[in-house]
Amino acid sequence: MTGLFITFEGGEGAGKSTQAALLEQYLRTRLPADAIVRTREPGGTPGAEALRDFLLFGGHDLSLRAETLLHFSARYDHVDQLIRPAMAAGKVVISDRFTDSTAAYQGYGRGQGDPAILDLIESLRKRTGISPDLTFILTVPRPVALARLRARANRPDRYETANEAFHARVAEGFIAMAKAEPERCITLDATQPPEIIAREIATHVATRLPPSREA
Repeated sequence: MTGLFITFEGGEGAGKSTQAALLEQYLRTRLPADAIVRTREPGGTPGAEALRDFLLFGGHDLSLRAETLLHFSARYDHVDQLIRPAMAAGKVVISDRFTDSTAAYQGYGRGQGDPAILDLIESLRKRTGISPDLTFILTVPRPVALARLRARANRPDRYETANEAFHARVAEGFIAMAKAEPERCITLDATQPPEIIAREIATHVATRLPPSREA
C-alpha cells in the first residue's frame, strides 16, 4: 500500500476532531481533494456507524471481551471497506481514533491494564493488517476536558460519562503507548490554541508526504 495513514488519539475533549479537520484543510492546499479521506472510529462505514451507535448509546452493559470484540468488528469493516482501499489507491487517510483507543479505553480504562485483555487487543490489532504511519496523541488536563465537554451540545456517550478513575487510567494508557512507540506517536499539549497545534501537526505530516506530492 502506498498511501499515508494518520490517526488522532487522546481522551474526551482533547480536540481530536478539530485537529483532524484542520489537517484535512492543510492537505487540501497540497493534494487533490480526492486524495484525502477523513474518517472516524468507531464508525467510518454504514455498518461500523451502526455499531458505533450501539457501543456509545445502546444502553447495554457488555462484558469487557464482548465490548472489545465489537469495537474490532466495527474496525475490521472500516479497514476492509474504506481504509485499505484508500491506502491501496495512494490516498492520505486521517482517522479520529483507531486501535490505540481500544487499548486505552478497554485495555487500561475498563480492563485496568489486565494483561489478558491487552494481549487480546494486540492479537486483534495484528489481524487488522494495517497500522498508522503517524499518530498524534493530544493531551489535556481533565478539568479542561470537562469544561470542553460541558460546552458541547452533543448528547454525552457512555465513555464521556464514565467516572474519573476510568479517565485517569485511559490517560495513563495513552502515555504508555506513546512511550512504547516514539517513532510513530507524537504527544501534543492540546491546551494550546488550535491553530498552533495544527501548525505543528502540519510540520510533522509534511515530512511524510512523498516528494511528488509536495506542491
